[in-house]
Amino acid sequence: MSHISLHTHIVFATQHRQALLNGSWRPRLFEYLGGTVRGLGAVSQGIGGVDDHIHLLVGFKSTHRLSDFMRELKKSSSTWVHEQIGITQFNWQEGYGAFSVSPTARETVMRYIANQEQHHLNQSSRDEYVALLNAAGIEFDAQYVD
Repeated sequence: MSHISLHTHIVFATQHRQALLNGSWRPRLFEYLGGTVRGLGAVSQGIGGVDDHIHLLVGFKSTHRLSDFMRELKKSSSTWVHEQIGITQFNWQEGYGAFSVSPTARETVMRYIANQEQHHLNQSSRDEYVALLNAAGIEFDAQYVD
């Protein structure tokens, strides 16, 4: 029997960071994302975001492959936006950020995700993402952050 604790804070943005995730339907998108996470066999521990990006805290099984999971999550949620919201030109930006989260930090990350609207009164999504990359010690090319 294997015992694992794999928690990942995932961040991804709309294409060109367009402010398309309207607050009037964003909660429905969060619900859809949570259902998709469950459908992919993972556990949604928090979903939040603002007009141009999403944050998730996901608990994974040892059998999950992050790249496959993200491809399916982004593909199905793009289709949902096209069909349910009617924004046919909607796309997610290529790529994503994924940051491992220790069990002792899960509550803090869940609060952070839940307070995204308040958080972004003082910080742009780009600056937030750069700060996350720096805090995780991830080297990056600035041209791929926008």
